[in-house]
Amino acid sequence: MEIIDQYGKESVARVYLGMTNSGKQVEFVDSLQKDIPREKKWVCIISSMIGCPVGCRFCDAGGFYKGNLSKEDMLEQIDFLVNQYFTDQTIPVAKWKIQFARMGEPSFNEAILEVLHELPVRYKAPGLLPSLSSVGPEKGEKFFQHLLEIKNQLYIGRFQLQFSIHSTSTEQRNYWIPVKKWTFQQIAEYGKAFKTPLDKKISLNFAVSREAVIEPEVLRKVFHPDLFLIKMTPINPTHTSVMHQVRNDMHIETGVLDFHPGLVEELRGVGYEVILSIGNPEENDIGSNCGQYARKHLMASE
Repeated sequence: MEIIDQYGKESVARVYLGMTNSGKQVEFVDSLQKDIPREKKWVCIISSMIGCPVGCRFCDAGGFYKGNLSKEDMLEQIDFLVNQYFTDQTIPVAKWKIQFARMGEPSFNEAILEVLHELPVRYKAPGLLPSLSSVGPEKGEKFFQHLLEIKNQLYIGRFQLQFSIHSTSTEQRNYWIPVKKWTFQQIAEYGKAFKTPLDKKISLNFAVSREAVIEPEVLRKVFHPDLFLIKMTPINPTHTSVMHQVRNDMHIETGVLDFHPGLVEELRGVGYEVILSIGNPEENDIGSNCGQYARKHLMASE
């Protein structure tokens, strides 16, 4: 891996722009949660694609798409981050989360499944916790079936799955995520097959904008709280969200929602566990949590 550029700081997050041995330009992130040391929790966020073909209305990764990354391209990103701190492939971290979330819709790249097979062999990491976030594309059925099999073989109780849905309005969801997707019922049926009593609940992610339609009763009719939890995140200040006028409704410091007062309490009232994933405000300046926010600035400076 040749590092072309990097941005950020070790105590919060650092975004790397690198060139793999196959000549592909990738972006990946080394991140820490605020006030939690690396030996307790470490997050590595890697790309599975160059750009993304989905084109969500608030993610900068969808501005272009140049294809999938290979198993080797993805492992190079992880190896580089590991070698910054742990040179013998032993990672003594209580929770080592590898997120397939920097660039790309995971279900469009089956090489991720090869990476998941490789990770427990490649690293001595008792805290290994793969994390995969998807919009649930209609064409991802084969991928998700294989993912279920791998999870049951290798990662029972040690896998985080998230579906990003952002709205309970079908029309609004289709506009914000402009690709053919599973219905809520299809996601719910998959969740029933995926989650065993030992597994973590599946997250339903809402990047909460002022305009978002989020109706707790609509969710409760389809998604059982024993299987699913609600994760709420801010709309990050990407170029794409500004262009499409998707305005954030979550205070970065407190998680308070101005345009959805009482929503968190309503969701908890119908039985859901609700996680407010605010993150560190410094990450907006770094660009480590905003799709291609940092990459576009790097490209602009070339």
